[in-house]
Amino acid sequence: MRFFATALLVAVSTPALAAPSDDLKAVISDHWQWWLKENPVAATSLSVRDYDDKVSDISLAAQDRSAKDAQGLLDRLTAIPEADLSDTERANKGVLARILSEQIEGNRFGQRTMLFTTYENPYQSFAGLGDYVPLFTARNYRSYLARLSQFPKMNADIIAITKQAIARGFVQPCDAMGAFERTIDGAVAGPAEETRFYGPFKRAKPADLTDAEWAEMKAEAIRLIRDVLTPAYHQFSAFYVKDYQPKCAKRVGASFLPGGPAYYAFRARTHTTTNLTPDQIHQIGLSEVTRILKRMDEVAKSAGYPDRQTMIAKLRSDPAYYATTPEQLMQAAARQAKLIDGKLPQYFGKLPRLTYGLREIPKETAETTTTAYYASGSLAGGIAGFYYVNTSKLNQRPIYELPALTAHEAVPGHHFQGALQQEIDLPDFRKHAAWFTAYGEGWGLYSEYLGEEMGLYDTPEKMMGRLSYEMWRACRLVVDTGLHSKGWTKAQAIKFMTENSALSAANIEAEVNRYISWPGQALGYKIGEIKIRELRAKAEAALGPKFDLRRFHDAVLGQGAVPLDVLESAITRWIAAEQAR
Repeated sequence: MRFFATALLVAVSTPALAAPSDDLKAVISDHWQWWLKENPVAATSLSVRDYDDKVSDISLAAQDRSAKDAQGLLDRLTAIPEADLSDTERANKGVLARILSEQIEGNRFGQRTMLFTTYENPYQSFAGLGDYVPLFTARNYRSYLARLSQFPKMNADIIAITKQAIARGFVQPCDAMGAFERTIDGAVAGPAEETRFYGPFKRAKPADLTDAEWAEMKAEAIRLIRDVLTPAYHQFSAFYVKDYQPKCAKRVGASFLPGGPAYYAFRARTHTTTNLTPDQIHQIGLSEVTRILKRMDEVAKSAGYPDRQTMIAKLRSDPAYYATTPEQLMQAAARQAKLIDGKLPQYFGKLPRLTYGLREIPKETAETTTTAYYASGSLAGGIAGFYYVNTSKLNQRPIYELPALTAHEAVPGHHFQGALQQEIDLPDFRKHAAWFTAYGEGWGLYSEYLGEEMGLYDTPEKMMGRLSYEMWRACRLVVDTGLHSKGWTKAQAIKFMTENSALSAANIEAEVNRYISWPGQALGYKIGEIKIRELRAKAEAALGPKFDLRRFHDAVLGQGAVPLDVLESAITRWIAAEQAR
């Protein structure tokens, strides 16, 4: 697969006197065709059917070949002069250059051999394969079965890479991983028909299959789950317990791994799309914590409590604030989502066509993962986006947090931004492959803030939940940098979050474990939100009565996912255009 991609880069040439715009279009086109080959499952989700029977090659050799291909594309891109490019073309060039540069740089670190965190791992991703590809025809189902049959190769690569990671000291601290092996075994627990792998076969029979063919296909799925996937999953689980756990890192923090300080600086830079140092980010976090604490105190006193600690203690302990069944929590989340849906036209001029649904987080991962997350859909592939809610430990999942949670994970947060991005008149790589944490998660956190204007927090409890969520992200700046650049222990991180947020103990434990196992990712949220709010304030000051909030939001979302400096340039141009209207 990758040999073909490399040949493509060599074979395609442009005339010596081609215009810079034409050169840029050629690189963008070549890059997209290469990206589809590198990401065959994603290609299928976009209804590009050329690679339906393939899964990604995750071996280290494949990673090296991919980085080499990326370097070839980057060299061609860098050689294109910008003087004659339009603003849009410069942005396209800059976004693609950043994506390629980060892939190349990231491949140089030994941390690339660390394939799992408390938040995600290849086994959970593969178990959800049926949710992320279109399954409408006999051909679709045959390609799905073909992919399932290939997992032993992927499993062998994961184990081989992880053995190298162990040998070189690139291991997670087991204190953060919990009973990680259960998330692996849990994906294949019980009868084959009850696993997520079999989920697609519980749907209606494709019209182009006979009853006999459908029964045969179901039998083949059961065989693959029972005889191919289940042994592979158990093989890795046993390997993790026997070979990985005894070698777990004794201290938390990226700085204690080989090349750790340089790696963490790289992660901070990529996830914030800034040149802020870990120390600078830490100080921003402390400043935000102080500001938000003041607002939390004001809310508590306005609600009749002597201080925020008393109110938070009440919120954490009163059963009235918690669902008693998973269905009750899901119903509350669904109601909250529909309440927000009804408000969206007041705040946005453009609404996405792609719908979203609601699902419970899989049981095998629920107890050790975050409180909710979003999985993107595909308008081209006929796949809805999904808002996943954690229904484990119900006495730790307060209903008063749902307004902020839903605004972030569903609408107008991740679903809104991601679905609209697919409809923008941009190159395909920006529609479907571009993701920058500071922009995407910054928008999610800004959406929580916008909830104040939307009237989502209509009780003191909901407002405290909203401020607690903002405090959660401010604490991330302090805790993530503390853990990975200042030598903090897990206990220090938990203590800081317990003292400064209203999150439950279970949520704090899961979140700190996530930061430990996934360095730098948590930094993007607050840094991105601060920038979006800063740009809004700039636009409001410059435009005065001409400022239109709906048009501002459309302008922010109309860029798709971009680095923060690209967003700032785009909004500066938008302000000038609005002044000239």
